[in-house]
Amino acid sequence: MTFERINPPQLAAPRGFSHAVVTDRRRTVHLAGQTALDKSGTIVGDDVVTQFEQALHNMMQALAAAGGSGDDLATVTIYIVDMDGYLANVREIGKIWRRLVGTEYPAMAGIGVARLWDAAALVEVQGVAVLDR
Repeated sequence: MTFERINPPQLAAPRGFSHAVVTDRRRTVHLAGQTALDKSGTIVGDDVVTQFEQALHNMMQALAAAGGSGDDLATVTIYIVDMDGYLANVREIGKIWRRLVGTEYPAMAGIGVARLWDAAALVEVQGVAVLDR
């Protein structure tokens, strides 16, 4: 079973995401939004890069516990309080993505928000993964 990443030529070439992902797999894992909380429940870092790394690490830990890996991600949504900081550091964020997830990109959205549940959080990452049974 595989993922087919669809990037139609009629749309702008994607950079860091796929326009659509199709799979014939059967086990779906819905990953809760993860912020930069450490194990004690404290936000790690005061910049978007550090927080993105911790939040993505947290999401990948939850996915691994469910039996999945970065290759299984079908979609990811990133909620961003510090959009200017995120955009200014997009190359560093991309390096973090490739190190923690891999080189394939799921369907993705980045959404600017006024604040997150924890007021100290600058980014939250959530996703859906589809695993083989």
